[in-house]
Amino acid sequence: MAELIERPEYLNQLIENKDVDLVKIVTGIRRCGKSSLLDLFHRWLTENGVDESHILHMNLESLRYRNLTNHLSFYDYVAARIPGSGKTYLIFDELQAVPHWEKAIESFRIDFDVDIYITGSNAYLLSTEFSTLLSGRYVEIRVLPLSFKEFLRFYEFEPSVSVEEKFQRYLQFGGMPILREYRFNEARANQALEGIYSTVVLRDILQRNPQADNTTLQKIMLFLCSSIGSITSPNKIGGVLSNEGDIHEGKSKGIAGKTVDKYISMLQSAFVFYPVGRYDVKGKQLLKTLEKKYIIDMGFRNMLLGYRDADRGHIIENIVFLELIRRDWRVYIGKVGETEVDFVAEKPGDRMYIQVTESMASPETRERELRPLRMIPDNYEKIVLSMDRSFIQSYDGIKSLYLIDWLHGEK
Repeated sequence: MAELIERPEYLNQLIENKDVDLVKIVTGIRRCGKSSLLDLFHRWLTENGVDESHILHMNLESLRYRNLTNHLSFYDYVAARIPGSGKTYLIFDELQAVPHWEKAIESFRIDFDVDIYITGSNAYLLSTEFSTLLSGRYVEIRVLPLSFKEFLRFYEFEPSVSVEEKFQRYLQFGGMPILREYRFNEARANQALEGIYSTVVLRDILQRNPQADNTTLQKIMLFLCSSIGSITSPNKIGGVLSNEGDIHEGKSKGIAGKTVDKYISMLQSAFVFYPVGRYDVKGKQLLKTLEKKYIIDMGFRNMLLGYRDADRGHIIENIVFLELIRRDWRVYIGKVGETEVDFVAEKPGDRMYIQVTESMASPETRERELRPLRMIPDNYEKIVLSMDRSFIQSYDGIKSLYLIDWLHGEK
């Protein structure tokens, strides 16, 4: 087994759910570290007294299991290997390779004393058939690429490298764990990202959606990458691509928007993009139109578009969004009257409002960023995150934090 890099935040989630009668489903984009997490959990089980004979760990994409072509052969194979007494831990990697696997999983739960952990690289794992069958009997653990905090743990830096330089590398290379092996060699890192991206597109998207057109998918991907953090609608994207002759609208005007919508759903199902809805703070309701999209990892965006410093504002906004998701916040874009708050983050009984900006140095920017927060009439925490290392830590009760410090924090 290759050297395993610790990811305690995720491992603890598995440990806390151990022996709870729910199927643990670990989801996330390919190569973000799901298999390594299951390896870490396997190792933790053996270190904590579970005998190897009571751990059945299978990666269903291995040719070793090529004869397990449906849920019945899969069920028979596993059932024959479960010991007669004591709890057995079933760990299944890339389970989407087995058609109707969910029927076998439900049957293991009913027939044996087992605790089940599964991973998969696309949201099909949580599709309606499965959700219906297991209604409420699973817990999803979403694995994301490395946070900045994990990035600092993963990589070894010369002592002379400042935290700002490390952050700059994070913005440029992103957090896919595999890149550690290339030690910031840009050409090799881009090759590796291209390989992962192609696999996601070919296996998790085009294989599942044979009617999809690769060129159109790529065009929509590039459009979304270049408009991160901007409000877009499928119709608007469809209009732009139709003007370029990429999607033919035909007689009915709306078709381009519908086509775009389908492709965006495919990218979301493969965990490439996250949609973020808008929330009217004063009217206290979700708005149905005009989402924003954030990409799962900056490395992919920079690989496809090239890294440009001019985009830093949107890039750091994307980083903040992913960090909020990691910290278990539900995230929305906030509408306050005619203005907008970058993020409204919610947990049961708690809420937080966040603005993200490159700098608060100019009075105009300061006014623009603070105004929407000042208009919010409640007492929940309001924060501006920027790249300024400033002595000013608060504006009329609105916290001003250095982004890098916030990313280091625990909350």
